Amino acid sequence: MRTPDFDANGDASADVVIVGSGVVGAMMADQLVAKGHSVLVLEAGPRINRGQIVENWRNMPFQNRAGSDYQGLYPQSPLAPAPLYFPENNYVQQFGPSAGSFSQGYLRVVGGTTWHWAASCWRHLPVDMQMQSAYGVGRDWPISYEELEPYYCLAEEEMGVAGPHDPALQSPSERSRPYPMDMIPWNYGDIRFAEVVNPHGYRLVPIPQGRNVRPWQGRPACCGNNNCMPICPIGAMYNGIHHVESAEAKGAKVLAEAVVYKIDTNEENRITEVHWFDADKVSHKASGKMFVLACNALETPRLLLMAANERNPQGIANSTDQVGRYMMDHSGFHCTFMADEPLWTGRGPAQSSCMVGPRDGDFRSEYSSNKVILNNLSRVEAATTEALKQGLVGRALDDEIRRRTIYGVDLSISLEPLPNPNNRVTLSETRRDELGLPCPDIHYDVGEYVHKGAEASHRQLEFIGKLFGAAEFHITEDLNANNHIMGGTIMGADPRTSVVDGDCRTHDHPNLWLPGGGAMPSASVVNSTLTMVALGLKAADSVAKELGRGNA
Repeated sequence: MRTPDFDANGDASADVVIVGSGVVGAMMADQLVAKGHSVLVLEAGPRINRGQIVENWRNMPFQNRAGSDYQGLYPQSPLAPAPLYFPENNYVQQFGPSAGSFSQGYLRVVGGTTWHWAASCWRHLPVDMQMQSAYGVGRDWPISYEELEPYYCLAEEEMGVAGPHDPALQSPSERSRPYPMDMIPWNYGDIRFAEVVNPHGYRLVPIPQGRNVRPWQGRPACCGNNNCMPICPIGAMYNGIHHVESAEAKGAKVLAEAVVYKIDTNEENRITEVHWFDADKVSHKASGKMFVLACNALETPRLLLMAANERNPQGIANSTDQVGRYMMDHSGFHCTFMADEPLWTGRGPAQSSCMVGPRDGDFRSEYSSNKVILNNLSRVEAATTEALKQGLVGRALDDEIRRRTIYGVDLSISLEPLPNPNNRVTLSETRRDELGLPCPDIHYDVGEYVHKGAEASHRQLEFIGKLFGAAEFHITEDLNANNHIMGGTIMGADPRTSVVDGDCRTHDHPNLWLPGGGAMPSASVVNSTLTMVALGLKAADSVAKELGRGNA
């Protein structure tokens, strides 16, 4: 077992230095340490305890719970802030026509944001990776679906994904191996919704999920607590912490509250060291042979820009001014109504079924695709809020809460953005964190492609509402963020218009990789996590090959 070396000053050296301990960084660490390499992981945020977060959720005020405050119950290091909205801390400031559509909610803790995700594990469609060739919009990937497909399989195995074995229920069905286990069983609401909408082409299918129907790699089977967001109380749902702990058991070292702020390069523009502040604001450095930045698609470009040095005055990996550009998220909205029959959502995982009929088609040359999730989070809080507005008390209040919970429907719609170089993360000139490091600014415009896609989705939803005899039918007007941060270190074959290659290795620095959502040249319309992980696993193979060649 090879482990990182530390000197008396707390400085370190390792074969591989990884910045960020979320799902991508943690899984890469686990892969590389298993191959016999020493691995050091530097995480800006604190180490947290599942039991304490569960207690924080149980004791959270009703207003925060009803407002989906999934951030506030997680402790933050004062030296590594992340976005908060109850109240808003303005760590990230947004500008541009669609500023509010990029209000991201991510965690800076050991294990990353998958502590509070829905565990949706979708693949891109093969055509999603050839948008320019197929539809004349967006960008093509420098790699094919077939090249990434083995890593999709490995990601599903590592995360323990439950998905439908029936190809007719898969999206996409192009796969070389079955899911590790069959789908999470649908509840009554999923079954009934499919019976109503599928004959009309909307195709409600099971969501592939990073939770298990049987024990998997030390995790118990899902028991349907229904509060996957913000925390799975029993650890059945996959979190990045599972691979953090697996990597540590093999010899990797994970340092919490280690805020990287500076990157050194040599005459060949190879990365030689990264510098970090510890919790006492004392600076240390880590040298290595290979380096990986796996913060997220917003924090990674922030660090690259912040770490500009004499050889790289515009920022690390930024010789062609591409770092921070092409930011994307699946802007979305909600549709709620009262059905004319009981649907009983709220039993089982937070999300289990999704309409993918509008996911692909020739229309994508003109406007965004969409997906429609039948939200399965309990409707009790929303029902209570509405019932209280009516001034009801006593038995009448209880009856109205029950009625709204049983008949209520919440559909979550996501839209597919196109990569736009003007959608960009930059460093604030006025705001700094407690370490004196510049906070991120974001300029964002979803564009006409998304707006036209929203209009098409509205028409589809109105038809679905009629199928259920909808009362109180409402579509939210503002486009919300979905926390699927992509772009910022985009992938491409041409260094003039991209930051990394098909292995997520930077064009500028031969020993630096930037895996995950930041590299994705197209967003598709589905959650990005599985694709991020697949890219990380592909990058881990690339790192291992370089180490095998003896390159230092």
